[in-house]
Amino acid sequence: MKVYKYFMIALIVIIIDQTTKLLVHEHMYLHQEINVLGDWFRLHYLLNPGMAFGIRWNNEFGKLALTVFRIGAMFGIAYYLWKMATKEAHTGFLWCMALILGGAVGNVIDSTFYGVLLNNHPVGSPTPWFHGQVIDMLFFPIFEFYVPEWVPFKGGEYFLFFSPVFNIADSSIFVGVVIILIWQRKFFKVHHDDHEEAHSDSAALSSARTDQGIIAPESSAPATETPKDSESPS
Repeated sequence: MKVYKYFMIALIVIIIDQTTKLLVHEHMYLHQEINVLGDWFRLHYLLNPGMAFGIRWNNEFGKLALTVFRIGAMFGIAYYLWKMATKEAHTGFLWCMALILGGAVGNVIDSTFYGVLLNNHPVGSPTPWFHGQVIDMLFFPIFEFYVPEWVPFKGGEYFLFFSPVFNIADSSIFVGVVIILIWQRKFFKVHHDDHEEAHSDSAALSSARTDQGIIAPESSAPATETPKDSESPS
């Protein structure tokens, strides 16, 4: 049960991610924007044919290669999570890996099936399978302004912070990775402590043997030869 609970966390992330994506697809049209909390949190329906921040591979098989890579990464993360859970790694680290796994699976579902189920594959795709576009909707334009004209190189340009549009899966991966980076010394300290504890136990056992008069063979004093009896005079 200790192992499976982390996969249940990943499953919850997948369900939330897929539910929000399908709701946006069903009730919003592409590029529609809805204000949720003022102007700084909006739902903005976008289709992302590539990776995060719109990065893509500009060739015929780029999307297929990206989907295959995502599938491989998904299985790799799942195996690593199971392995670390059986080794009883730090609970916080396992929670983070569960978040990363849930996010990875969420985007794999989009890339693998949405081209067929939602018919959202890019025009000209060789097949709708493995060419689905990821649905993004979370948009946080916290503040925006025009750069003053006197600023070198960027004067007069429009600036928006924060501009990327993403989804629950992306958020889950980001949160998991950031927490691991921040708390990595705590998460991986348990292995270091185990090593120190084993070394301490070994030293204590050696000291106990010495106190009881048990001396290791390599530390025993060399044996001295028994002197031969002197020959009696004839």
